[in-house]
Amino acid sequence: MPVTEDSTSAGHGSHLLGPADVRRLAAELDIRPTKKLGQNFVHDPNTVRRIVSAADLRPDDVVLEVGPGLGSLTLALLPSCRALVAVEIDGVLADRLPVTVAERAPGLAERLSVVHADAMRVTPEQLPVAPTALVANLPYNVAVPVVLHLLAVLPSLRTGLVMVQSEVADRMAAGPGSKVYGVPSVKLAWYADARRAGPVPRSVFWPVPNVDSALVAFDRHEPLSTVDPKRLFALVDAAFAQRRKMLRGALSGWAGSAAEAQRLLVEAGVDPAVRGEQLAVGDFIRIAEVASTR
Repeated sequence: MPVTEDSTSAGHGSHLLGPADVRRLAAELDIRPTKKLGQNFVHDPNTVRRIVSAADLRPDDVVLEVGPGLGSLTLALLPSCRALVAVEIDGVLADRLPVTVAERAPGLAERLSVVHADAMRVTPEQLPVAPTALVANLPYNVAVPVVLHLLAVLPSLRTGLVMVQSEVADRMAAGPGSKVYGVPSVKLAWYADARRAGPVPRSVFWPVPNVDSALVAFDRHEPLSTVDPKRLFALVDAAFAQRRKMLRGALSGWAGSAAEAQRLLVEAGVDPAVRGEQLAVGDFIRIAEVASTR
């Protein structure tokens, strides 16, 4: 593919995709973005540059990109990392990505590996190298479970920057007491410290989505406890399943009875009359630890 006037160099011989390039590639592949796969392709070079800058990558980082699509972000990332592993569920897109990189960043093509797989189920064994940073424009319908799955199965991931629906970004980065604080907030906090890293305008996507987007950055911290994450997450799910209930009521099913829930909460030093949205991840950990000794 020739480099057109709306393509922009990212340095090191990587020529980014502009709006005309994205549409031409999609037409060549007979790609029609689908809501089912949450496909909205970024076509603005300045946006992908901003994402790469915000990701604050090290030269020796191995980037994991989920859902690279036509390669807009991939081309911007390649000059800033040692290697990039792209996980793509769409076989047509997975096959075309190495070709696009060879055409637009021939000097960096050896850094790219493409894995045709579902990021919700991908395993470390499927990846050619252990990734250290997740940078991705995630399909909005699976953004949270994808991030949680990857943090769970890839302990090598130390940092991440993901583009998600703006409301999801709020929930992922929320703290206790916030109206949007909930299950995603607590589960992500188990693995990492998260924060909003800025808005992304609708106009940079094709097709233009009907929701606003935002960036969420996170840094993995040391394990907070030896408690079984599955046990902890079951507790968190129960606590938020009935948000209006006080904890002793909300956790009655999880604990076996309201009386047992009350006992566990008191032993963990948590007021049984509060609601789940008032607890930090450390509070949930204490409850799970007490329950594990039953």
